[in-house]
Amino acid sequence: MIKTTLSMASVSAILTLAFLSPSHAAVDAEAAKALFKDNDCTKCHAPDKAKKGPSLKKIAEKYKGKADGQTKLITNFTTAPTVKLTDGTEQKHKEVNTKDTKQLQNLADWILSN
Repeated sequence: MIKTTLSMASVSAILTLAFLSPSHAAVDAEAAKALFKDNDCTKCHAPDKAKKGPSLKKIAEKYKGKADGQTKLITNFTTAPTVKLTDGTEQKHKEVNTKDTKQLQNLADWILSN
């Protein structure tokens, strides 16, 4: 009986810790910044001010805390949708030049951390 109670307590503690852990791995900010820069994202986006496109801060405010926020960001920078620029014109969003899922997730998580 004691052995079963200890096993149940161990399983319960492990499950509790798993649910308290963040759903995404820690952001590699340097890798995300490099990918961001290498893809000329800085032409349209800045950390805290609007350029041709919204600031990273504004993007993060829009998607942070939403269950599909990361997915929406990845879709935005991998499918070249038409986007509205700050001057009201529209153009195709540039695609990020990687298909590596971990790099894309890291970039999205970095943007969401702004």
